[in-house]
Amino acid sequence: MYIPTFQNVIDAHERIAPHVHRTPVLTSSYLNDLTGAELFFKCENFQKAGAFKARGASNAVFGLSDDQAAKGVATHSSGNHGLSLSYAAGRRGIPCNVVMPRTAPQAKKDAVRGYGGRIVECEPSTSSREAVFAEVLAETGAEFVHPYNDPRVIAGQATCSRELNDQVEGLDDVVAPIGGGGMISGTCLTLSTLAPGVRIFAAEPKQADDAARSFRAGHIIADDAPETVADGLKVPLKELTWHFVQKHVADILTAEEDEIVDAMKTIWKRMKIVMEPSSAVPLATILKNKDVFRGRRVGVIVTGGNVDLDRLPWMQG
Repeated sequence: MYIPTFQNVIDAHERIAPHVHRTPVLTSSYLNDLTGAELFFKCENFQKAGAFKARGASNAVFGLSDDQAAKGVATHSSGNHGLSLSYAAGRRGIPCNVVMPRTAPQAKKDAVRGYGGRIVECEPSTSSREAVFAEVLAETGAEFVHPYNDPRVIAGQATCSRELNDQVEGLDDVVAPIGGGGMISGTCLTLSTLAPGVRIFAAEPKQADDAARSFRAGHIIADDAPETVADGLKVPLKELTWHFVQKHVADILTAEEDEIVDAMKTIWKRMKIVMEPSSAVPLATILKNKDVFRGRRVGVIVTGGNVDLDRLPWMQG
């Protein structure tokens, strides 16, 4: 298992610069008053393809040799990694195959196809996803770019917190969502090098809390098919992301479904930005654990904005 280094992050940042945005950091005095902390929102919902995953996908795609790239790339994804890989592959002019659960949001399926990706559907479970993906890989011979258990992807995601560290002085904490752990691993990789005093918290839905349970148990616990409104956070940790989580994460905090939806609605209302449910989990956990963050300068990574506008969670009834 190759563990990416900070030099890989520097190389990734240079490689992906023509293909991604340096996203803004926004603040809200209302949310500062509500939480008792100074919050700095790193807005990856404004990223290319609408999510931070454009960083890791672009690093993987543009790091391939011409021979590797010729057969295209393939992955399995509930949405954002698949559409981001399709985006990067499209920029390079190579094929992209994405195995997606049939229950994935229509907006994300539309985006994959819009960027030129080919979708193969599977059942909404880890076991089905991996079985169908094995067939696609055998059929195409494409380069597998894992959504998060891939050093190229983690190095790409790490460029987000590198930017955040440049944009905001004196951060005390950074909070990011955790599903498979690609973003949190990248955050660990960057901050352990540039700002080792910053505490790193992962935020997770209580209904898909396998990372939190893994953290307490000291080994990976994987759920096969958890159900949560935060559709981007349903996948389990793998050995590479687990390496970073157990070494650098201060704690994994969880939030209930209604708390996630309330936090999402609050950000839409107060900050006037579109974010998806997975991105609201950090604020939900900060609101639930005010004593942990009170009086501190907290970076909050808003991971994506790919949401189905016809099926917003507070419209479901």
